[in-house]
Amino acid sequence: DWSSDVCSSDLWCDENKVAIIGIDNVDVSTPIESAKFPRECVLFLGQEGAGMSDEAVAVCEQVLAISQYGSTRSMNASAAGAIAMYAWAMQHLPK
Repeated sequence: DWSSDVCSSDLWCDENKVAIIGIDNVDVSTPIESAKFPRECVLFLGQEGAGMSDEAVAVCEQVLAISQYGSTRSMNASAAGAIAMYAWAMQHLPK
């Protein structure tokens, strides 16, 4: 049972002990390169251009930024998701 509503999703994650990890370049973000991902987590991606809402940022255990060079703040959501899933996998999948 999953919901597209932020509050309902947060409640589900709390009940199932699953951390919500935001992926967006906002003021509270820390670099994804140095992050420690919980094994049980949901990756919450911001919209291309607009990013994550304040409500979404508030429910995240941590918000991680993907370092970029140049003046571009926004990244394609599928590319950001792939980078975030790879970072999680490097920490948790058998080598």
